[in-house]
Amino acid sequence: MKIKPIIIVSGEPNSIFSEILFKSLKKIKIKKPIILFSSHKLLKLQMKKLNYKINIKILNYQKIKKYKLDNKSINLVNIDYKTNKAFETISKKSNKFITESFDLAFKLIKKEKIQSFINGPISKKSFLNKKYLGITEYISDYFNKKKTCMLIYNKKLSVCPVTTHLPLKLVAREINIKNITQKVVLVNDFYKIKFGFKPKIAILGINPHCESVHKFNEDDKIIRPTIKHLKKNKFNVFGPYSADTIFLKNNRKNFDVIIGMYHDQVLAPFKALYEYDAINITLGLPFDRISPDHGPNERMLGMNISNPLSLIKAIKFLDKS
Repeated sequence: MKIKPIIIVSGEPNSIFSEILFKSLKKIKIKKPIILFSSHKLLKLQMKKLNYKINIKILNYQKIKKYKLDNKSINLVNIDYKTNKAFETISKKSNKFITESFDLAFKLIKKEKIQSFINGPISKKSFLNKKYLGITEYISDYFNKKKTCMLIYNKKLSVCPVTTHLPLKLVAREINIKNITQKVVLVNDFYKIKFGFKPKIAILGINPHCESVHKFNEDDKIIRPTIKHLKKNKFNVFGPYSADTIFLKNNRKNFDVIIGMYHDQVLAPFKALYEYDAINITLGLPFDRISPDHGPNERMLGMNISNPLSLIKAIKFLDKS
């Protein structure tokens, strides 16, 4: 395969992803061709429902290397999905379709050493079934990569949680020097390789104001010593900072990345600031994996009002890579 494509797995078939994909392909021009793993029948139903007309070229998966791929069509690897409706309620009915989509896409990535991958949103409750905390962990396990992390990226500021979709009562036990250091190393390496500089990283405490009435204070016992250790090893890390003030304009402007101890500690303020102007990048994989920074959004299915900005940012980011 002479031209390295962007591989896209549509994810949950009953999500807003098809809508934002149609909108994205109408709005932007890219150099790399796209290979989409999805259902031909479902796409046709969804195009009719949403009133989009895009040419679809179905590829033979076994002979995919022989195709001259272009950007004038959706280059589709057809995955069977039995339905007569454009959208249905999200359920475990989709699991076989999602699993097959990922499996075939990952086989192609391995075989052709493709570096660009996007997946649409997945219902964690229906698909992952408590085996994995999120798709980041699902993909990491598939490629046998234990040291990965989630980076929600925006050119002005990015955030990274040390723990991802973990219940809050379990977060403290995962806060240790190993886990924090791993995230800092991955983030630092990503910025050096992709952008040519070492990022300035703010590390947050876990307790309000980095203080605790409890006899064991994680901020003093774990986080501060970890930052000291990282500084000695020439990483541009600072903190710990209190989560309630770090996102103020005059504070956040001093950093490229803010690393928090748990998911909503950094993602909630980040999304309030940047909304859809961000992408979710998994660091530590042998290829660039990105997903739009939103979920399936079942409430807005078929309404044709979803914002495609995050997917547009994801495609453009990989098109330049």
